[in-house]
Amino acid sequence: MTIFKEQLDEEYLTLAETKELLADVEAEHAADEDREMPYELARAIDHVNRFADLTPEEAREFVAELRDHEKVDEPTAYKIADLKPANRDELRAIYAQERFSLSGDELDDVLAIVAKHV
Repeated sequence: MTIFKEQLDEEYLTLAETKELLADVEAEHAADEDREMPYELARAIDHVNRFADLTPEEAREFVAELRDHEKVDEPTAYKIADLKPANRDELRAIYAQERFSLSGDELDDVLAIVAKHV
């Protein structure tokens, strides 16, 4: 059992970037026949393979474009890029924990960015 005492660094990743990293981990496990893949790792790999439909480059471009909008902070940009909300209600759900809400025009601006990357 591993116990971590402190968090040294934090980096946000899109599903596409996570898929790329997990592919390397999966290859390492496949190369060692005696090494069993942990259940959690197998589930994570299955999840990214199922839901990551952009390349890492496309995902980074998507996040960068979202970050250009003044009401989209970094964590929210990554959530939007991963979830790709299709309408105002889905986008409002992403903003439900924020201390502010977006106007109809702001929601539409963000949804227009999403539409370009779907």
